Amino acid sequence: MTPQPHTAPDQARLSVVNDPEQIRRAEGLLVEAIERHAYSKAAIFAIRLSFNEAISNAFRHGHATLPADLPVFFNYAVAADQVRIEIEDQGPGFDPSTVPDPTLEENIERGSGRGLLLIRSYMASAEYNAKGNRLVMVYQRPGTSQAAS
Repeated sequence: MTPQPHTAPDQARLSVVNDPEQIRRAEGLLVEAIERHAYSKAAIFAIRLSFNEAISNAFRHGHATLPADLPVFFNYAVAADQVRIEIEDQGPGFDPSTVPDPTLEENIERGSGRGLLLIRSYMASAEYNAKGNRLVMVYQRPGTSQAAS
């Protein structure tokens, strides 16, 4: 028997500090919401991987010089057709167009850019604000039309 998708959207706004337990808790809430909407295991994998890459980048790069207890803001909205995730750090931001393409020969040995490449591969959209400190990612359920985000 195939589980029926939950119809009411699930959403939350959280503040998360760079603590593995808090990050796991936030991820758990997101995954529970996705499961309530009967997304596939492949979709859950893609969304979890994208979340982990984004939150890791927010702490590793955005908060690199900031106090360890300064939170990253994490919002999500899970609906039957899409999952929208926002991750905003309190850092100075960056220009995502300056991140080297890790698939180019000259960048194969470099460690940067792979997380952003994965996010862009799995999500229907992944866009930064003008400052470069907030990422909005949307996962579109296969077989549904892309709604405006």
